[in-house]
Order: sequence, then C-alpha cells, then structure tokens
Amino acid sequence: MSYFFQILVSGIVVGSIYALAALGLVLVYKSSRVANFAHGQIIAAGAFITYYLTVGLGIPIFFSFLVGMIITFFLAMSVERIFLRRLIGEPIISVIMVTIGLASIIDGLIFITPFGTENFSFPQFLPQTPLTFGGVSISWTQLVGVIITCLLIGAFSWFFKKSTVGISMRAVSDDQFGAMSVGISVPKVFGLAWATAGLSAAAAGCIIGNITGLNFETLQAFGIIVFPVVILGGLDSILGAVVAGIIMGLIQQFASGYLDGNFGLNGTGDVMPYIILLIILLFKPHGLFGIHEIERV
Repeated sequence: MSYFFQILVSGIVVGSIYALAALGLVLVYKSSRVANFAHGQIIAAGAFITYYLTVGLGIPIFFSFLVGMIITFFLAMSVERIFLRRLIGEPIISVIMVTIGLASIIDGLIFITPFGTENFSFPQFLPQTPLTFGGVSISWTQLVGVIITCLLIGAFSWFFKKSTVGISMRAVSDDQFGAMSVGISVPKVFGLAWATAGLSAAAAGCIIGNITGLNFETLQAFGIIVFPVVILGGLDSILGAVVAGIIMGLIQQFASGYLDGNFGLNGTGDVMPYIILLIILLFKPHGLFGIHEIERV
C-alpha cells in the first residue's frame, strides 16, 4: 500500500509542475488565440538565467529565483514586442510559424553557450533528508516545489479572474474588436500575456531544474510535453490546465510504476497519457473545461 501512495505523491509532484508549465501556454492562448511553440525554450531560458544569477553572480537562490522570473518576464515581453506585435490581425498560422521560428532561434542561441551541451545543478539549499510519512517519502525539493507551484497557480488564477488587467485580457480573448471599442489596448494585453507566460515559464523551469537538474533538452522538452495537458484541460482554461496537469502526472507515474515494473515494459509512462488523451477527446473534443463556442451566421 505504501508503494501506491508513493506513486500517488510522485504523480502529484510531477502533475503540479506540468500544470505550472502549461499555465503559460494557456495565458497566451487565452488572450491571443495563439499556440506558443517556443514555450519550452522560454522555460529553459528562465532556468538558466536563474542558475547564472545564483552561481555566476553569487546571488542567494531565493533572490535569484525572483530576479530570474522578472528578467524572463521582460524577455518574453520583448519577444512579443519585436517579433509578434506586427502580426496582430494576420492569420493565426502566420503567428504560429513565427513562434516555431523563435524556438529554433532560441535553441541556436543557447547551444552556442555551455548551457546547451552540459548538465548543471543548482546549489543545495534545502535539507537532504527526505520527509517520511507512513512509509511515503518526499524530498524537501519536491515539497517546496509543489508549495511554490500552488501559490503561483493561485496567484495567476486570482489575477485573471479579479484584477482589472486580467479581466481586460479575458475580454480581448472573447472579442478583440469589442474590447477595443471600450478602450482596451489589444497590443498591450498581448504583450502582458506573453510576459506573464514568461514569468510562469521561468518559475516552472527553476522548479524542474531543482528537482531533476538543469539539462537543456529536458527543459525545452517540457514545452511539448505540456501540450497534451493544455489540450486535455481545454486550451483556454486555467482550471483545466491544473486538473489536466495532475491527471497526466498521475497517469504517467502509475503507468511507469505498475506497467513497467510488473510487466517488464519500457516507456509506458510516456505513451499512456497520450492514449488517455485521445480517448477523452473522442467524447470531449474541447477538453475537460474548454469552452464550446457557437457562432451565429
């Protein structure tokens, strides 16, 4: 029974990180209806910026975590301002292709640095002895990561639902022309959405880096891994990203723990979430919490 609960805890840890990483994709899509294929590269950039601040400049990790998030906030805002703002009003496929190109550019920039080819790890700043409850253990790094993730998801949810800026972003998502007619600046909303997505991406990258180590391939792969999470939860739903992240994390860990362990299989944890995704989308094409919009002609 303790093995079951150990896998359950691991699934929640992994799922919460998926949820935080998926949040950035949801924020961009919710405000601009654009799928950002450079999200994984922004996750990696945020993590490596924080690592450099911590190791290279000697800033305490708690402060470098905050500063790294702020830098990535403005980095993502700059990306939107320089490359994407000119495409407002253009076909969505054009904007998506630009994000794919941005992913390649960021890949190239990171690969010409040592960060693209080597493995790194953050300095140890938490106790190494794991916490144990009834035979189930969780490391301090995982526990702190989950707590920070929950706080950030709660803050983003409040921001989107209650703040004036968040309501403006939702208005732009529903009807750009209607939002412009009441004085909302659509370009500013797009820039803020990208910047906020960069903030959440940096936080996710730092948490992933603290748990698994800093490896560019692993970090940027999260940008693709969380796409099934976003699709399952609903492309425009923050709650859906959280719920689907936990679901995907649990499915992945239970598949790896039981199918791989008991039947000698390999890689079922990577495949099973996609199988479940396909089955659910047969019955819920818009995801668990996605909005089915009906347009009258």
